[in-house]
This record gives sequence, structure tokens and C-alpha cells, in this order.
Amino acid sequence: MTIVGITGPSGAGKTTALSEIKKLGGAVIDCDAVYHQILEENCNLQDSLEQAFGPLRNQRGIIDRKRLGHIVFHNPEQLERLNTVVGRFITEAVGNRIDKCRRQGYRLAAIDASGLLESPLKELCHTTVAVVAPPEIRLQRIMAREGISEDYARARISSQKPDSYYTSQCDHTLVNDCDTMQAFEQKAGVFFTWLLRTDGWNK
Repeated sequence: MTIVGITGPSGAGKTTALSEIKKLGGAVIDCDAVYHQILEENCNLQDSLEQAFGPLRNQRGIIDRKRLGHIVFHNPEQLERLNTVVGRFITEAVGNRIDKCRRQGYRLAAIDASGLLESPLKELCHTTVAVVAPPEIRLQRIMAREGISEDYARARISSQKPDSYYTSQCDHTLVNDCDTMQAFEQKAGVFFTWLLRTDGWNK
């Protein structure tokens, strides 16, 4: 089974690329969804977070994500600490999902993770793909998707890592320079079909 890590900046078209993997019969593992699930269900993770950051459970006994967010998101050191604590739990959970996909007979599985390159998740992948796009395309996509102003969207883009961060560390680059979403869907479909057929990746 081929395991592909997908990453890239916001608004580049990762969701569209992942939809093409599904059309090819592949499985998509959304690491944000995995994180939210284990945050609610994994008692060991909950205990580890409270050991690191203090009381975090709400009245229902689950981790208050907003409370945790206030602690880490404006503090780079605390955010790095959070990533360290959470990293091994997410990697284990994603590994379990990959094993399940393999047992179910999938030939292709994609790991969707914005922080893929900074985490142990990268080691689970046979190959990695950076999905990037020109700034103006990203700008229009972010504005349409989130209903925000152009100035705010530009600020979001400027605060993120440059394309070179992703392209220099990934095995492949998929550039969304298409005029329409349909054209990019076709381009992504051709790319992943080729990747799936590439000798050496069907493990």
C-alpha cells in the first residue's frame, strides 16, 4: 500500500487534491479529525496535557480546547510543547488507521497534516507531496472559503511558511496554477494516478 503525506499552505488546494485520492479508491486520514477524536477519548493524552499545562477539563470532564488554545497559540514555546506531547499519540492513532486501511485492502492512503514535515508522521509515509499555488489563487480561495476581507486574507498568507519550505522538503510538488477548480481536479487526478503506478511505492 502506498502511503502519501499531503501538506502545503492554506488555500493551495489540498482538499481538492485529497478528493481525487478518494476518487481513485484511496483512503484519507485527516489528522485534525484524529486529534479531536483522541483529545476526547484518550485518557492518557488528557492526563499528559494536564501534567504539561495544568487543569484543562471542563464540567463534562473533557479537555477544553479553547482553554488549551489560549495557553499555546500566542506562545511559541508552549505550542512546541503541545506538539511534543500530542505528537506520539497522533502518530500512534494514525498508524492504527493505516493498519486498518491495509487490512481492508486499500492500495493508497493519504495522511492530511498541515504540520506533517515537523512531526513523526512524516516517517509513516512512503512519499510526500507539497500542494502549492500562486499567492493570488490562494488569496481568492481563502476569501471565498472563509468570508474574510482581502487585507485579512493577505495577512494570513504572509504569516505562513513560504512555498519553498514545503517544496524543499517534500518528494513531489503539485502546483495549483489552474484557472478553474475542475482543471486542478483533472491535474491532481493525473498526478496521483501516476504516483500510484510508480514502481516501488506499492508496499
